[in-house]
Amino acid sequence: MTRFSLNTPALFDLSGRVALVTGAGSGIGQRIALGLAQSGADVACLDRRTDQGLADSLQMIRTAGRRAIAIHADVTDRASLEKAVVRTESDLGPLGIAVNAAGIANASPAEDMSEEQYQNLMDINMKGVFLSCQAEARAMHGHGKGSIINIASMSGVIVNRGLMQVHYNASKAGVIHMTRSMAMEWVDRGVRVNSISPGYTATPMNTRPEMVHQTKEFESQTPMQRMATVDEMVGPAIFLASDASSYCTGIDLLVDGGFCCW
Repeated sequence: MTRFSLNTPALFDLSGRVALVTGAGSGIGQRIALGLAQSGADVACLDRRTDQGLADSLQMIRTAGRRAIAIHADVTDRASLEKAVVRTESDLGPLGIAVNAAGIANASPAEDMSEEQYQNLMDINMKGVFLSCQAEARAMHGHGKGSIINIASMSGVIVNRGLMQVHYNASKAGVIHMTRSMAMEWVDRGVRVNSISPGYTATPMNTRPEMVHQTKEFESQTPMQRMATVDEMVGPAIFLASDASSYCTGIDLLVDGGFCCW
């Protein structure tokens, strides 16, 4: 007879854990940072932004009753990321959760795209995720455990109709496969690495003025007939950060309203 514990585990409870979130000054990164705090984690919020966004993130997290620090850093700078991890552990404690949400998007026909436009996006969206994972994993390896979550996109799985963004699509496909590769390298060291691929989501990046005319198309192309809210990315992140996903590593979790079914 199989024995089961009668004590119900708090599978989604992040109490006592420390998280680092890149891109925490706006959009999905900001909302996930708050969501982790609402589940009990203390959170280091990293962003290169110098506006009110990062301060807002700290205020919301502290209002939720958790500790928070702000780190102004560029994810394309290895030294800055290494210092960010050191500061996180010094101020909050051992790093156990990392969410890499920093990223940009823009569009241009492939034949006209400048090398500078291509390289800048790749530096942030791919190199930035790689360097972030590298710094975070080094700390987690020392603790023998940890969960890293990279924010990719359904654009890493499909090609969006009407959007000329070959560099963005390629970067997100790269993030998904890089996540799988790191997961396998670190599978025997206690560090899980997974990705979340959002569908069309109502973030500042997707609701900027030049995108407004496409919002209705995004909604009509999605089986659920609407864009996601940033709130709807919190549950998947908490799942992958928590013990609820203890047997998950190397997965890409599509959160797309059914888009990739059509």
